[in-house]
Parts: sequence; structure tokens; C-alpha cells
Amino acid sequence: MDLGLSGKTALVMGSTRGMGFGIAHRLAAEGARVAVCGRKLGDAASAAAEIGDAARAYALDLSAPASVAALVKSVGADFGTVDIVVCNGGGPPPGDIAAVTAATWTAQFQAMFVNQLEIVNAFLPGMRARGWGRILVVSSSGIQQPIPNLGISNAVRAAQVGWAKTLAGEVAKDGVTVNTVAPGRIHTDRVDRIDAAAAAKQGKPQEDVVRASQATIPMGRYGSVAEFADTAVYLLSANASYITGSVVRVDGGMIRGV
Repeated sequence: MDLGLSGKTALVMGSTRGMGFGIAHRLAAEGARVAVCGRKLGDAASAAAEIGDAARAYALDLSAPASVAALVKSVGADFGTVDIVVCNGGGPPPGDIAAVTAATWTAQFQAMFVNQLEIVNAFLPGMRARGWGRILVVSSSGIQQPIPNLGISNAVRAAQVGWAKTLAGEVAKDGVTVNTVAPGRIHTDRVDRIDAAAAAKQGKPQEDVVRASQATIPMGRYGSVAEFADTAVYLLSANASYITGSVVRVDGGMIRGV
């Protein structure tokens, strides 16, 4: 299936590894030019080199507004136009939500919400003017079923969904779609860290925590990055032109509700 992405330009935040890298790699395979972003330029350069000639590396620290501004300026100068923006960033630290300080809430909201939206807003007018654009928020199953010990993520990612659904209604007539993809347990380094933290908190071997987690998934396993990226990139494609304002789960059936 031709996804209609050849010649498009995509900016993928947090794309040096994990699900972000999977999306960037898949976009490049479909013929898109990709801005690969990471907190360290060296990591982004390594990821871009692995993806190939279609990828270019950029430093992006979502906790630093100056880094966000520099990225927007550099990508705009290098590519001219951006057709696709994928909002994705490292998850906040785990812990009891009652213990989160006001300063931590502010810092995490700035990085996960405000600064990601600044990047979208920089390229959105061009998408609307050209009559074609794709915006995708990489979220979490926690927006529909809160994940224990990940209260900051559950809360801030829910705010992202509210923003995405509202924006979707405003720009649909301009040919721009805005969707959210909600991964369940996709096997990445972050999932390994979450399982390790849960094991430490429960005083159990990590292998027991993993088995218990997989037992809650009807497919009985964690998903792969490739499986997740295939769904995400379809939502970014020309073929998904009538899908907007949606939350699409990629979770092996883990979330049972509507």
C-alpha cells in the first residue's frame, strides 16, 4: 500500500530510540524526509545515520524553551516546510502522585505540553495554507486507564488529548488531521525501567512483575516497536485523511473499556 508520504517532511520529537525512533524509521522507509530529534545531538546523529540519507539530526531538549526555539529555526531553515509533526517525549518520573511538588508539576507540564505545542504551532500555519498536514500525539494507555505509579504521565497526557481533540475540530477543514495514538505495553527501554521500578517497590523479582503485566494483556505479550510504528505511520499517511480527533489504542487488547 502506498501511504502517500514520499516527499513529505516530518519532524519527530524524541526519536533517537524507542517508539519515536520506530516512527521516524518507518516514515523514512515510506519516502519522507525526517528531522530526528534528541536531547543530545550525538544521539540524534547516530539515530539519523541508522535511518539513512532521508534523516537529519537535531538537538531538542523539551525542558528548555531556548532549545525549542532553536529547533524550530533550524528545521525551518533546512527543510523550508514541515508536513508532519509527531509529539513525543520521555515520560516523567514514576512515584506517588500525592508526593509530586508544585515545581515538578510545572516543569513536567512545560516539557510535555507547552513546549511540544510550541513546535506544532510553529509549523501549523504552513500546513493549513498548503491544505495538507498531519499532527500525531504519542500518548499512553494511562489516558484511559490510569497507570499506578505514573500519576504525572496520566494527568499531563490527558491534557494533551483535550488539546488534540480541540485542535482537530479547528483545522479539519484545512486538510490537517490531529490524532492521538495510545500505546499499551510496547517493549522499550522505558517499559523495562518501569517494570524495574515496580519490582523494587513491590520487593519482587523483575521477571515476576513482567509476567504479571503480560498476563493482563489478552495477547499475552508486550507489543513491538515495529507494530506500534506501523499504526502511527498509517495515521500520518494520505490514506488516513478522514481520521481526525481520534484516540487509537495499540495495546494488544489490554484496555477493555470503550
